[in-house]
Amino acid sequence: MARAALDDTDRMNIRVKPEVKARLLRAAALRHTDLTSFVTQSALREAESVIAEADAIKVSERDFDRILELLDNPPKPNAKLRAAAAALPKAL
Repeated sequence: MARAALDDTDRMNIRVKPEVKARLLRAAALRHTDLTSFVTQSALREAESVIAEADAIKVSERDFDRILELLDNPPKPNAKLRAAAAALPKAL
């Protein structure tokens, strides 16, 4: 399960080597933007990619077919499932 990052400020400070900062500044200039916007947008694109990958469920074609089959033709409830359903709180 993914853990949420905790942050209680709106500011973020990072330390980078001078040559890294120089390359970032050059890239930002080539994009006609400031360093903060360039780094933020680049990091945000990567964050979205990481989150999308973590949220995706990957299954084989065989397993996908089995999932669809079970959705179309679910098995009859067994004793454990009936007991679990009976133990649920009653709806208002």
